[in-house]
Amino acid sequence: MNTLTILVVDDDPVIRRLLEQRLTKENHTVLLAEDGYKAEKIIETTPIDVILTDLMMPGEIGGIEVLEIAKNKNQQIEVILITAHSSVDTAVEAMKKGAADYLEKPLNFTELFLRLQKISNMLSLLRSAEDLRQAMDVTESTAGETIQNLEITAGELQEKLDAVEAILSNDTIEAYSRITSALNIIYK
Repeated sequence: MNTLTILVVDDDPVIRRLLEQRLTKENHTVLLAEDGYKAEKIIETTPIDVILTDLMMPGEIGGIEVLEIAKNKNQQIEVILITAHSSVDTAVEAMKKGAADYLEKPLNFTELFLRLQKISNMLSLLRSAEDLRQAMDVTESTAGETIQNLEITAGELQEKLDAVEAILSNDTIEAYSRITSALNIIYK
């Protein structure tokens, strides 16, 4: 699995610490926020791949708001909501707003790591697609320049051929002079 930069947002210090330890052990870069306000500051200043956020937190910025902030900043940020109070309505609302997934507490780490692997694979594919797009742009640009250069060269050669034909078909000029003039045109 490619390493991810993961922001963990939870008001419970035990959950934050547990997630930090498990995610770091899997070689991910882990950032921590104890509430939505701190999460918002991190989202605004730091590139993040995934946010694991508790749904219910004190204050006006809960998990859904963290999701909205993240998606407004960068649609590529994947958000997994975590809650002790599972609600189908809340899950549907979160998915409509762009959540990648919804997990219940207590966390099943096998399930979490499967979700992260899926996200990592998707991000890898997106990066590969972007690399291919950039390579295609460079190839297209180079091909355009090559075609333009070939058209210019073909035009110049056609002008030489026309001039050689005109000189060689001019019976008013002596044959030796015509050949000399034609060779001069060809080799200039």
